[in-house]
Amino acid sequence: MANWEKKEANKGELTFEISVEQINDGLDKAFNKTKKDLRVPGFRKGKVSRQVFNKMYGEESLYQEALNFMLPEAYAEALKETNVDAVDQPEISVESMEKGQPWVIKATVSVKPEAKLGQYKDLTVEKQNTRVYAKDIDAKLEEKQKSQAELVLKDKPAENGDTVVIDFEGFVDGKAFEGGQSNNYSLELGSNSFIPGFEDQLVGKKAEDETDVKVTFPEEYQAKELAGKEATFKVKVHEVKQQELPELDDEFAKDVDESVDNLEELKAKIKEELKEEKTNAAKEAIENDAITQAVDNAEVNDIPQSMIDSDIQRQMDQYLASMQQQGINEEMFFQLTGTSRDDLKKQFTDGADRRVKTNIVLEEIVKAEKIEPSQEDIDAEIKNLAGQYGMEESAIRGALTDDMLKHDIGVQKAVQLITDSAKQESKSK
Repeated sequence: MANWEKKEANKGELTFEISVEQINDGLDKAFNKTKKDLRVPGFRKGKVSRQVFNKMYGEESLYQEALNFMLPEAYAEALKETNVDAVDQPEISVESMEKGQPWVIKATVSVKPEAKLGQYKDLTVEKQNTRVYAKDIDAKLEEKQKSQAELVLKDKPAENGDTVVIDFEGFVDGKAFEGGQSNNYSLELGSNSFIPGFEDQLVGKKAEDETDVKVTFPEEYQAKELAGKEATFKVKVHEVKQQELPELDDEFAKDVDESVDNLEELKAKIKEELKEEKTNAAKEAIENDAITQAVDNAEVNDIPQSMIDSDIQRQMDQYLASMQQQGINEEMFFQLTGTSRDDLKKQFTDGADRRVKTNIVLEEIVKAEKIEPSQEDIDAEIKNLAGQYGMEESAIRGALTDDMLKHDIGVQKAVQLITDSAKQESKSK
């Protein structure tokens, strides 16, 4: 028997009983665990009888260990009986543990906030333009053309876009500093890969020119001993190179894409790819717009901090897992990025409350719409996940329960419902 009594907006007390039958089973387990290491005169280690144990130590000495065995299952049954959706570990207190009687346990529980839904269907979203223009195709062609460009020497002064091969050495207060020197370094002017102002001062220089480049390190520069300092770089220009672009013809088309025979086929393929990109981007924009409105229209009060903390941890775990799939473990990731776990936590803390609210609202819509994923839905999701992660379906089934899959599928269907019912209208000018 279990009873739920709400005390605050999202907190209450769950009182439940553990039956005598469950208690006896728990006491048996507690005794068998305890006696293994028990030394009693006249008995071999671990061989003392229950009767002797009770006489020497009292059955009450087993109560706490027995409770540890029984509590998880009893608590889970009580949650299920009262339909309480707990979101954190409970605070447990014992109300009574009388011999021969059911034990009474009280759990102070934080629960998921209720969502008061507003409008979530027939929302108005901004219409997205998925048309592919000639300029889009030209821009993509130019991108491919530049990727095939060759650098050739030029005798004229350097311009933005040119690459200069230089020696340089940096000085602060007349002294060379560590990491400020390199030889035969290739630098593309206008790439903004060097300290602000450095590249600009090399525009107009020719091969064999020598010059002093004066800059100021940014205040937020990574090397703190140089941050905000004025520096002079002595620079020697060895070569100036410019990009030589290939002709946009049939041969170029075949070079960049073996599946086409001429330039027109390449343009047609680019158009298809851009159309797919724009269609997917439009779908995502419409979905985000509709969900944002549905969440804004709903009321969710007093989200427990434990739910926000759990979301942050889940986001961190997923991010680090994605790095692991790329062969970068957690320690390596923090070394490569020069960051810490606290830095990553801060990154995912921003927006956590919004993510939690969104999930609560979507779960409430699943309930309101009585969305119940079928076994076919579950099988399809398992197949999809197996393909996505390159795993066997059996491994997916072993890692995820049907309830977990039903939850995720239900949320997906809620998102689909919100998006499909939304009306697209062009933004007023």
